[in-house]
This record gives sequence, C-alpha cells and structure tokens, in this order.
Amino acid sequence: MRTAAIDCGTNSIRLLIADVEDGVLTDVERLMRVVRLGEGVDATGRLSDAALERTFAAAEEYAVLLGKHGSPPVRFVATSASRDAENRQDFVDGIRARLGVTPEVISGDEEARLSFEGAVSVLATAAGETVLVVDLGGGSTEFVAGTTDGLLAARSTDMGCVRYTERFLQADPPSAEQIGAMETEVGRMLDQAAAEVPLERVTRVVGVAGSITTVTAHALELPEYSASRLHGAELPVAEITAAASDLLHATREERAALPYMHPGRVDVIGAGALIWKCIVERMAAVTGGRVSAAVTSEHDILDGIALSVAERNGGAP
Repeated sequence: MRTAAIDCGTNSIRLLIADVEDGVLTDVERLMRVVRLGEGVDATGRLSDAALERTFAAAEEYAVLLGKHGSPPVRFVATSASRDAENRQDFVDGIRARLGVTPEVISGDEEARLSFEGAVSVLATAAGETVLVVDLGGGSTEFVAGTTDGLLAARSTDMGCVRYTERFLQADPPSAEQIGAMETEVGRMLDQAAAEVPLERVTRVVGVAGSITTVTAHALELPEYSASRLHGAELPVAEITAAASDLLHATREERAALPYMHPGRVDVIGAGALIWKCIVERMAAVTGGRVSAAVTSEHDILDGIALSVAERNGGAP
C-alpha cells in the first residue's frame, strides 16, 4: 500500500511518500525543507510568525505532491519545537488548513520509538545485540535502546543543534568558553539519558538525522552529499571526534563552502557535531571500549512514521 509521512522538527520539515510491502518501504518521494520552525523557541517559548510562514509554505508544496501521488493516507508528526511552544495551536490550525490532516504533537517517548523502528527497519541486527539509536534533532535528542525482541528503554532530552546553538555558540567560530559551557550541559543531558537507558549494555550505536550524516560526510570527505554513501557507513570513534571537532572550530564561511553542507545546516552544525562527539565518546567510555565505532543511518523517524501508517491502515509490516 502507498503511505505518506511528514516529520516536522525544530530545523526541518520532511516528507516521505512510500509504497509498503511486507514491512519494506520503497521510496516514491523523499524531500526535506529547512524551515527552522523552532527558531527562538528556547528563549521565547513561542513559534515566530516568520517560522510559521516558512513551515506553511513547505506544507503547501507537500500538499501538491500528495495529490500528485494519489492522496495516500498521511501521518503528520511534530516534535520538539511544537511541544515547547505556547502558541502551538496556531501551527496545528495552519497545517490542518493546508493539508487536511491534524498534526500529532508527539511525546519524546513516541518520537524515540518511531526513530528506533525506522532506523532498524533497514539494518541487519544480530540476535542478542543491544542497539542504541540516537536521533539528534534541532530541539531534542532521543536515546533508545533495543534488541531484536523489541525496545528496552528510551529517553528524550532537551538537547539539539538549534537549541544549543542559540543557547551556547554565539561566536563565529565559538570560543573555548562557549564550547566548555556547552560540553558541561551535554554531559548533564547524557547523565539523564544514562539514568533510564542501559548504555553500558549497548553493543552497537546507530546515529540518525542531519547533524550526524553531515559529520559522517565530513569524515568521509565526500565530494557531494550522497545518501547511498552515508547510509550504513561505520566510523571509528576517533574519526567521528576528529570530524566533529573540525566542524565545530570552523568559521561559518568555511562550513558553507563544504560541498555536502545543506545551507540550512551551516549555522547549527557546530552544536550538532559537538553533541555527537560527546555521545560517541561517552559510549566508548561506559562500554569499556566495546563500542569503538558508530553507524550512520539515512533511515529514521520518517520511515517509522510511514510504517506506522501502513499498520494503522491494515498493511501491518
């Protein structure tokens, strides 16, 4: 059956139209628009008029594509920025008017579950292996651990590349003091995650979302952004650390010149890179070096949403 999924996060809004057969997704359309819905939300608690207009414009574009592909059943999921905003009803009403679907402002736990299901749906996982999926977004980062038998635990943290850029990394490039303050806060968020998710039991780490794919592209020195090169790429922790540090200390101009850098990610990739660096270093430490690398996945919450649409409509994977 044909399904559609829309994921609206703090930084981007993404559309997936896919055919689902026996739990396998075949892409028909997969698009991303950087709309920065969460711009300023950490400080003001509100979605700005400009951010809403950018998001509504993308929704109108997606409405046309959905009609072109037969108007399949669609699930629209909104995450961190919408959870935090006091005027989120304006967002909900605007999306409903343009797409005819009511956005689900989901909890962090639901976000984590969908991210895990999307990421592992296309990765071979061995019996007994404990996988940690890390979904590093603009306003939040989800940590979810599971095995082939299902989920073990999940934690959503208020830590993301947009939120932490606005809160900590104002200089270009960021100062040592700004980086140090952010590292302290990332450490506190990792402590929160570790209190609920058995990080020490993890045997494999899988990272999803744009900050992680961009760090991986930088480590691989890709001549352009290539989803096929990035998906499934496994990098040693040391290489991730080096690539992340390079992006963190680069100027905005230097980052913008990189051939795989999305224009909408230029100003927030430093924070995203630092978060990912701290996570993989923590995982290597708490597992005694058993986790010495991390895998990048191009499949994430968007795929999980599409699979859930199929399940809801009788095409259970």
